Amino acid sequence: MLTKNHITSGAYLENFGEMPREILWTLEQIERSMHETLAIRPNDGDIWVFGYGSLLWNPLLNFSGKQRATLHGWHRSFRMRILAGRATVETPGRMLALEPGGSTQGVAFRLTEKVARDELILLWEREMPTGAYRPVWAPLSMDDGTEAMALVFVAEPDHPLYEQDASVESVSRHISEASGPMGSNAEYVHKLNSALCASGGVDEYIGALSAGIMTCTNPAATNVMP
Repeated sequence: MLTKNHITSGAYLENFGEMPREILWTLEQIERSMHETLAIRPNDGDIWVFGYGSLLWNPLLNFSGKQRATLHGWHRSFRMRILAGRATVETPGRMLALEPGGSTQGVAFRLTEKVARDELILLWEREMPTGAYRPVWAPLSMDDGTEAMALVFVAEPDHPLYEQDASVESVSRHISEASGPMGSNAEYVHKLNSALCASGGVDEYIGALSAGIMTCTNPAATNVMP
């Protein structure tokens, strides 16, 4: 499992060593993206980060609090092609992102101003090795009824790794075949589905994708009589 030490030591970025050089971001580009995003933050004080993927089960954030929350105006979609981590250049997979429309249930993590910048640079290194996401500020509704603007990483449609087809049928086939130094692409989807079920979250797309991947990896299962 990914740890903070993997990121701070540079070991995490080594997983992307086989990717085309023109796709990889430098640390300078990653840091610039963070500074530009923080420069337009909508309010001072503590920062909320919205987790909708691996942050649900492995946040790696020194947070002061967390709440279940709903993000408005965005939905989960496996739009981003990956060539490293849980895939390779030879067997590309798909990574989760957010697309406009609908809503997403997840978890909001609160970072105090004292630790925010140190925590966020690690988050940026984790999420932005290729710049495939666009960091935005978006409205959340917390389960306790409060509202907040949160930092969210959404799909960057102009990125060369962006894919048009995010259907369950297409994505499940790619994911079922992909694996890399960080594990299988399928494992990510199953962990996400389990984390959502455990938290009481609902995402029919993820549930269908998890089932579709199991069908791809074990097609005989579809022929078993009940």
